Amino acid sequence: ERHEIIFTGSGTESNNLALIGAARSARAKGNHIIISSVEHKSVLEAAKSLTREGFEITLLPVDCHGMVNPDMLVSKLREETILVSVIYANNELGTIAPIPELSARIANACASRNRPLFHTDACQALSYLSIDVQTLGVDLMTFNSAKLCGPAGVAALYKRRDVRLTPLLYGGEQEQLLRPGTEALPLI
Repeated sequence: ERHEIIFTGSGTESNNLALIGAARSARAKGNHIIISSVEHKSVLEAAKSLTREGFEITLLPVDCHGMVNPDMLVSKLREETILVSVIYANNELGTIAPIPELSARIANACASRNRPLFHTDACQALSYLSIDVQTLGVDLMTFNSAKLCGPAGVAALYKRRDVRLTPLLYGGEQEQLLRPGTEALPLI
């Protein structure tokens, strides 16, 4: 639905809005975030910035192929875990994460408590893999036009309808108050 897409200026901005916006919005539920160690720098640095606000980051190691171990991910979940982010297709290694499996494992592990939000950076996956958010089981997903041979300077963040984000920018009503400023309509 149209209310589930927020246009931004880059994949970096979308990743920052997903991580920082979700963490700040869910702070009352907990302060723990899990990310893989092979995330794009925009995810790694956004997570690092959150540590200065009192959030605790667990950096999940990967195997020699760059894959997250689903059992290890589940073992790192805690009551105060509010967000998990695993890159869908790694831009340096070419690894494709089993996002539907990871999502299902998180949901099963958290059946008796609040499930953390699940974000994936799908910028590199967009041209080659399914991005059906229902099948993937994600709450937040980052896209970038330039990775589809589209124009640079426009990207998007999928946000499931009931997910709450705190904006990073203020001053306009565009993009559901989550990304104020005049949209780059020719790029979109």
